[in-house]
Amino acid sequence: MADPSDSIEISDNAADSRYELRIGGELAGLVEYRLTPGRIVLVHTEVLPEFEGHGVGGRLAKYALDDARARGLQVVARCPFIAEYIRRHPDYQELLTSRR
Repeated sequence: MADPSDSIEISDNAADSRYELRIGGELAGLVEYRLTPGRIVLVHTEVLPEFEGHGVGGRLAKYALDDARARGLQVVARCPFIAEYIRRHPDYQELLTSRR
């Protein structure tokens, strides 16, 4: 297992429709999404058990939401973790759309 102090890399794996966070080259967590014209549906966040409690989910949520903002996409937060992250970080509230 990678040490949580190892280098952290987050990327958009567009081929698999997910953002991935790697620690020391090892997959630690992901956010699955679906793109539609003008919006991104954030479907599911998963953190591998050995990386839980190290802020991986929060880093992924921030990255996904910042990417949506940079790309001018509205967000549908189907993932409960992402929805709660937005509730706790209201500066992302304007990205939300009620359209499903």
